[in-house]
Amino acid sequence: MLVSPIITQQQIPVPQPNLPSSNPPIRPIHVAIISDGNGRWATTRGLPRSAGHRAGAQAARAVIEAAPSLGIHTLTFFALSSANWQRPPAEVTGILRILHEYLLTETSHCIDQGIRLSIIGRRDRIPATLRQAIIDSEAATAHGTRLHLRLAVDYSARNAIYNAACRFYKVTELSQESFSTVLSEVLRGGSTDVDLLIRTGGEQRLSDFLLWECAFAEFVFLPKRWPDFTVDDLQAAVQEFNHRERTRGALPDAIAG
Repeated sequence: MLVSPIITQQQIPVPQPNLPSSNPPIRPIHVAIISDGNGRWATTRGLPRSAGHRAGAQAARAVIEAAPSLGIHTLTFFALSSANWQRPPAEVTGILRILHEYLLTETSHCIDQGIRLSIIGRRDRIPATLRQAIIDSEAATAHGTRLHLRLAVDYSARNAIYNAACRFYKVTELSQESFSTVLSEVLRGGSTDVDLLIRTGGEQRLSDFLLWECAFAEFVFLPKRWPDFTVDDLQAAVQEFNHRERTRGALPDAIAG
């Protein structure tokens, strides 16, 4: 269901528009993306599923490049769900290989572009060489301030919340804020509220992704599959977000006044 959006050197041409010039949100926002549909995109074209992963990687690259100009300060991709271990081993191995290639080839680009890279999720089930590459890339990009790019790998929101709850009983001051702090420690890459969640591929569910952080998120669901997602689509989703009235349960200012 969920497949890796990572960029690699082996690229399949996917047309992309110019970077957007529209007005960004009033304040920087956190956008989370469930990049669904890579495998189906490939099979409908008579290609192996791995070709869909690599095409999806290019769509992700365009989105990452455009994100800061749209007022996005944090961008979280659902690269590999913990549930995806149920898939054929070759497919999972291929996704992890793409991630490893990205870390080895694109870390310097992230540094140049001011992108901080974080990987959230379990690390005990991925290869040791990949774990080390993650540590190295996170350390090298730690001072990036233009964009915080988070990739959820072997990630389950339920598992993250459970692990945070197991630690939480040791916290002296019990509050939602202190729990969020513990959850952030569990995730390593931090835990901030999601403003806008985008899911491609036609499904309309969270699929165990950022359940705590999406409590007040706005959702945009698109039927198109991830490799067909463009910067124009991202811009349209952000514009839709800007037009929505977000009250978090309170009355709008016009009514409250």
